Parts: sequence; structure tokens; C-alpha cells
Amino acid sequence: MDAKPAPSQESSGILRRHFLAASALPLLGCTKPDDISGGFTGINHERGHLLRDGKSWPAPSVTFKTDVLIAGGGVAGLAAARALRLQGRDDFALLELEDSPGGNSRGGAVNGIACPLGAHYLPVPSDDAPAVQDLLEELGLRRRIAGRWQYDERHLCHSPQERLFFNGEWQDGLLPMQGVGRETLQQYQKFAALVEQVRQQARWTIPVSNRPLAPVQHALSAITFEAYLRQNGLSDPQLRWYLDYCCRDDYGAGVATVSAWAGLHYFASRHGFHALGMETAEREGVLTWPEGNAWLTQRLAAPLKERLHTGRVVLRIANLKHGVEVDAFNTATQTVERWQASRAIVALPLFVAARVVQDAPDFLRQAALRTVYAPWLVANIHIKSPLHDRPGPAPSWDNVLYGAPGLGYVDAMHQSLRPVPGATVLSYYRSLGDVRGGPGTGRRQLLEKPWQAWRDEILAELAVAHPDLAAKTSRIDITRYGHAMAIPVPRNRDEIGLQPPFHMRKKLQKREQQVITHDRLSFAHSDWAGYSVFEEAFTLGHDAVAMGKQ
Repeated sequence: MDAKPAPSQESSGILRRHFLAASALPLLGCTKPDDISGGFTGINHERGHLLRDGKSWPAPSVTFKTDVLIAGGGVAGLAAARALRLQGRDDFALLELEDSPGGNSRGGAVNGIACPLGAHYLPVPSDDAPAVQDLLEELGLRRRIAGRWQYDERHLCHSPQERLFFNGEWQDGLLPMQGVGRETLQQYQKFAALVEQVRQQARWTIPVSNRPLAPVQHALSAITFEAYLRQNGLSDPQLRWYLDYCCRDDYGAGVATVSAWAGLHYFASRHGFHALGMETAEREGVLTWPEGNAWLTQRLAAPLKERLHTGRVVLRIANLKHGVEVDAFNTATQTVERWQASRAIVALPLFVAARVVQDAPDFLRQAALRTVYAPWLVANIHIKSPLHDRPGPAPSWDNVLYGAPGLGYVDAMHQSLRPVPGATVLSYYRSLGDVRGGPGTGRRQLLEKPWQAWRDEILAELAVAHPDLAAKTSRIDITRYGHAMAIPVPRNRDEIGLQPPFHMRKKLQKREQQVITHDRLSFAHSDWAGYSVFEEAFTLGHDAVAMGKQ
């Protein structure tokens, strides 16, 4: 097969529209979608929009005092709370907007089956993430046996791990291989060599090091991944689809939007890039659970007890002469509370932090202005019985359809090891960060399109591989994230992510990691890394507390 020019954004959109048109056909006359129940769940958008809508607030009716106040109960906020607890410091409070903490790593259940509402796995962390390794050791997932670290196999993703629906059948792995030509394989090999080249030129880690970029990383951070691929003559449509899928899956937007640094970081910080016929590395170990990363956040939240305060909308964070002052709206009592503390950890998304920090420093305001957020949708589909499968590998944990607008689905019951398949929940993901018109258009689609329209569109998309899906579906619960994650777009400054200049950071003793501070405030959120993964958020939250002890 001859190599073809890379599809443009417009042609990619046409491919996806054709995919949807074809996928709608198997639904006709075979089921009644109106018999499928469900709705929107998981996120209270009205609470989040209270700040945006400029509502006037009453004066605080009650005042609380604590030593450390944590604003935000996502992974970074929960990591900060754990770090305080491990230091033996009990005098702290955590304020969270939703009714349960966890941010994008929360979980739910559909018809009694646990499932993720967001992030659904954690790669086995390297030695670059010691705080995460320590957490996994505390939770019993990691222990030293005969001098070597081993992970509890019950929590590692069971085989088969992933498969791709390509050319009308399933294949093992997500890189298109079934029936591809010699030219495609040559382009796979060329990209693999480029990844190995940049790995030799610079250090690539998760979490990202806060030291200045190496020259090659600096150059890559200033251009799109699309531009990098074009410069290197990588035009094969199968390779382009795969790389675009990887970027949408990890960053919420495709190769035309994310930086070349981000596109290469996906591979260079892990095990490189490998295809059939190359010397391959062992498949990356992945920790996963039926409820996804909620398994972790629920255990981080459990010890907090009365120190966790949910349903709080943070309105104002102020540095004062002898401490900090935080006002928060209690959605249960409909009153404003005032919290006074010696210091605060601001574990909020940047666009929220810049709004609520009084007299926000310029670096915070500029970082918020430069942040581009990807909207996301997660649909948890309860099916009553196993689906009829097309030829190829057995059903896997991660199942992806080539050319589809979504990112495929994971099987919530894959880890159960039950001998006879039965009812399960398929957790379907779609990023809307690079739809035509940009993330703002994606957010409008997310909030304005009715649940029934999303239901029918998702079922039609997956029907290409599973014609019996609609007939076996009983319920679909959809969770919508308007600002799910920061997209690592190209940047022209010598930085990774959005950290302020080095002279505005404080360095931890004997550590390369540095903490972003402003008077009595420490900032901790994955937004500061410029992309959203568990290791980044957890490390930033952990280090924000270590900074306060110096």
C-alpha cells in the first residue's frame, strides 16, 4: 500500500461524520432507544457556574479557624491532606465543591456495578515519582520482596489489556497492524527512531521536572505535533490516526493542537514507541480498578473525616498580615462561611484560582489566561448480557474503534476474573478539545445537547463493532466536564507547563522539585504542569506541604 498524505482537520472531520453515518445503520429497526434509561450525573454544573455568573453573596455568618486550609479536593488537594496527616498535623480543613472529593478521579455505579466517572488507570510509576510510589506502598499495592519491588497482581490490568477494531475486525493492541502495507511499517519504524533520538537528547519524566528545558525540548514546546510530523515526513494515515488518538486520549486534543513536546513526551517518558517486528519493550504495567482511580481517591479521602467539607464554593482567598482568609458558600445551608488559617494550599484549577485569589499575582493571572481546557464526556453504559463479538482477540479492558470520534471504552468488570461473562458497564470516553470551533464550541455542545442525543450518537458509534449493543443496553449515565484538563498547547517560553519564572518559586531542600508560592499561599494543581495526569497532581500537592514545613 502506498503512503498517503496525512488527513487534514477537515478530512478528519469528514471521516468521523462518515463513521457516524455508517454506524447509525445497524440501529434501525432493531431496538427502541427510548426504553434505555439514564441521564446526566456526577457533576453539579450549577455550583461551578455560581462564580461565573457574578452572583452577589451575603456576609459570612460563621467563622472557623484552622492551621492549614486546602481549597480543592481533587488529587492535588487530597495529596496535600495526606502529607499533612503523615506529618502528624491534624489541624487542617479541606473544602471541596462537589458532594464527593476526587476531581476527575471519582467513581460511581450503574445498576450496582462500580465504574469510573473519569480517570480509570495509573501506570506503574517510575522512580521519578517517589511520592506516588510511597502512596502505593502505604495502600499495599507495592512491596519489596527478595530485594525487588513488586506490585499486587490483583490490581494490575488483567490480560487481554487492549484491542482495536480495524478493517472490520478486532486486532490485539491499539497500533493499526492488520493488513497495513510496507510503507506504513516503515513510517512506524521511522517514528520509533525519532522517539529514541529525543530520548537520548533530553530527560523525559513523569512528573515533569521543573528544571529548564533541554534545547531540543525547548524547540519542541514551541510547535504543534502536527508541524513536527510534517517536518519529518510522517504522513501515513494509520500512524497519524494512532498518534492523534494518543494525544486525544492523554491530553484532550489531537496532533494539530498539542505541542510536539507533549506528543513525544507521551512515548519518551514511558517505554518509547514499538511496532510489530521491532525490538519491543515489556508492555507498560497499568493499575486499574472497576471504579477507576476513584479506588485511590476514596482511600485518600477516608482518613479525613470531619476535616473534609464538601459542597463548598470557594469565593475568596486573601493573604493577610498574619495569615489567610477564605470565604466559601455552603450549598447545604445556603450561607457563607469564613475560614481563617495560617496558610492555604490552593488546589484549584487555574481559571478558578485566578478569579478567587484576592489581588491575584500577575503570574497567576497570566497562567490562567494561557490555559486552554479540554471538555470531556464519560458515558457509563450498562449492558444486561455479553455482546456478540466480531472476529479477533477476546474482549479486552480497553477497546478502541479506528476512525471513531470517541476514544472507545473500558470494561468495568474486566478485573473481576469471573468465569462466565455477564452484565457489565462499558465506560465510554470522548474528548471535545479540538472540535471545529475549538474547546468553547465543545463546551457548548456538551452542555446544550440533550442526554437523548448523546445516547443515540454513542450507541450508533459503537454499533459498528457491536450491532447488538442498543438491544442489550438498559441504562446510560453521562458525566460532563466542561474544563476537564489543561491542554499542553505550544509555548514560546523556556518552560514546561505554566510555572512562573524560577525566581518566583521556592526550592525544596535536596530536591529538584519546586513549589509555586505567593506569600502564605502555595499552589498545587495539575494545571501547573500543563497537562493532567495523576502523578503530576499528586506530586504538586505533596510538595506544597513539604514547602510549608521548611
